[in-house]
Amino acid sequence: MKVTTKQFKRCDLVTATGRIDSNTAPQLAKAFDEISAANRFKIVFDMGGVDFISSAGLRVLINTQKNCKRWNRGELRLASVPQRIYEAMDLAGLLPLFKLFDDATEAVGSF
Repeated sequence: MKVTTKQFKRCDLVTATGRIDSNTAPQLAKAFDEISAANRFKIVFDMGGVDFISSAGLRVLINTQKNCKRWNRGELRLASVPQRIYEAMDLAGLLPLFKLFDDATEAVGSF
């Protein structure tokens, strides 16, 4: 898995490609934690290149969302969620926790 981050004026964009599983989820969590440590809590996660996400990866997303929303500081928004991952999140009941966007440009513009 490859994770890249880019800082914009209003938010940060995190892009991941490949599989997010128990081996690679800590790498994704580290990227989110570094952004939060810099007191930036408006994050867009572009999932267009993600092939698979395990429960460990979903746990990273949930924990990041809780951290961002604490004291109304910000939010984690998801962009370009693949259909299979969307269906898995729907089945797990996680969709109401996130705002979903068709592409990263739309998600970044929503802040």
